[in-house]
Amino acid sequence: MAVHSGQSVARAAGDELARGRGRGTGTPPGAPAGTPPGGLAGRLRRALATHWYAWTMVTPVVVVIGVIIGYPLVRGVYLSLTDANERNVERNIGVNHLPATYEFVGLDNYTAALTGSQFLSTLGWTLVWTVSCVSLTFALGLALANILNRRIAGRSLYRMLLILPWAVPGFVSVFAWRFLYNEDRGFLNKLLAGGGIDAVPWLNDPTWAKFSVIAVNIWLGVPFMMVALLGGLQSIPGEMYEAAEMDGAGPWQRFRHITMPGLRSVSTTVILLSTIWTFNMFPVIFLLTRGGPGDATQILVTQAYKFSFEISPRDFAQSSTWGVLILVLLMAFAAVYRRVLRKQGDTW
Repeated sequence: MAVHSGQSVARAAGDELARGRGRGTGTPPGAPAGTPPGGLAGRLRRALATHWYAWTMVTPVVVVIGVIIGYPLVRGVYLSLTDANERNVERNIGVNHLPATYEFVGLDNYTAALTGSQFLSTLGWTLVWTVSCVSLTFALGLALANILNRRIAGRSLYRMLLILPWAVPGFVSVFAWRFLYNEDRGFLNKLLAGGGIDAVPWLNDPTWAKFSVIAVNIWLGVPFMMVALLGGLQSIPGEMYEAAEMDGAGPWQRFRHITMPGLRSVSTTVILLSTIWTFNMFPVIFLLTRGGPGDATQILVTQAYKFSFEISPRDFAQSSTWGVLILVLLMAFAAVYRRVLRKQGDTW
């Protein structure tokens, strides 16, 4: 009898506990166990009531980003689906107002871009430009970071001098290099002439122009890469190198098994950022060669600019199409890059 009484009390307590949980979580009586308490509206109300201060701080930023980035992005996607150019968009001529007459054409612009030779050839050079700049910038930045991570005389001075290209405004650096590359009065050709070597058409020959823009971009990008990797090197405990040296590990083995794994998290971030920046590096190409000679150094972003501001009539639809394709390519690269890192055990 006592056993049955104990079971009844336990059962009653369990039922009361279940009802209490249901009341505490807002689950309606008789509702299934997996029913969300209060639904989406209830969760939003509770989130706003609990984190109202955070929402108040974030809202202005979200609104600004929506106006500055969101609207142009949506507008660009819309224009890429039309045949808009400077002759059929809405405009004012004197006191006369001309309404827009462009039409919706669907994916015709994307089909024309992806099946045409201009986009594919420009994409090919853009990939060569990006891979060359990022790989050489990373290699030089890593080498300089390793040198400056050691105790050498004048290390602070060397760091300041190597960071200087990063401190100078980009357009100033590009104009300085353009003066150095001048075929008739440039310092580089005068230096070659002193050694009895003919002048090199740095910016007037397609091949030399490609080497020239890559060199300038590397010169601008090495300081950032060096500083980031130097910070990563200084975060590696020195005891690991001492232990490896005591075990007989040589310099290459220490670099391979300690330095590179220790820099993995920093390297993955700077490589991704450098790839995105280089892929869209408008100032170097535009200010140094304007995509020339011909279209030899034209990358995707400078060609998209050319469609909107240089050719006649200005083709806003084609420019928007190329801009959307650039965004899609970079998003696809970031997604694949992140997936590869996750397979290797890294979290990013």
